[in-house]
Amino acid sequence: MTCRSPEELAQYLAGVQAKLFAKMTSIELDDMRIPASAVSDTRSWTGPRSLNNLVEFICQALPTLHTRLGQKSKFNGSPTLIFVAGAALRVADVTRVLKDKKLRGEKGGEVAKLFAKHFKLSKHVTYLQRTKIGSAVGTPGRLGQLLENENALTISQLTHIMLDFTFHDAKKRSLLDIPETRDQVFKQVLGEPKVLKAIKEGKVQVVLF
Repeated sequence: MTCRSPEELAQYLAGVQAKLFAKMTSIELDDMRIPASAVSDTRSWTGPRSLNNLVEFICQALPTLHTRLGQKSKFNGSPTLIFVAGAALRVADVTRVLKDKKLRGEKGGEVAKLFAKHFKLSKHVTYLQRTKIGSAVGTPGRLGQLLENENALTISQLTHIMLDFTFHDAKKRSLLDIPETRDQVFKQVLGEPKVLKAIKEGKVQVVLF
């Protein structure tokens, strides 16, 4: 799936949205649709998509993101990349990988680890208000809560949202197969008004990893 064209991936995402928002009219669904122009074309990457290859995947398939991650963050709580994962343990694993110096260089911002288990929302809000971050890795529910708070996770520097699509849990389910995380991805992250507006305006690219 992730190796398909942006047009095919956009159609896939639209299909998932149509099932999720079954009561919406076609016009309402069109307003929420992720355009193909906002889906990154990563077909230049021919290797497997796993955490072992995430750094090289970004370097090769997403050179603009690679460059941005190595630059000094400008504002507190405003990442270049938001990585959406389905579970706390996966968030921790991805966070460790994104701290690689090949991505962050000497100037890149911190990598924020954002999930509800063991962490109060207020603690994450305070952390983001005080810290310049290059990447934010989190579960969709916690990311949604922080995006909703205008003084926590902001999108002024955001260029990419990466969905952890190829990872499967013990039941062989992906991020978009699990009803709860699927709903949160489309309602609280991609569907968050500021985020959706930035996607439609071409400021933010959606990546299926």
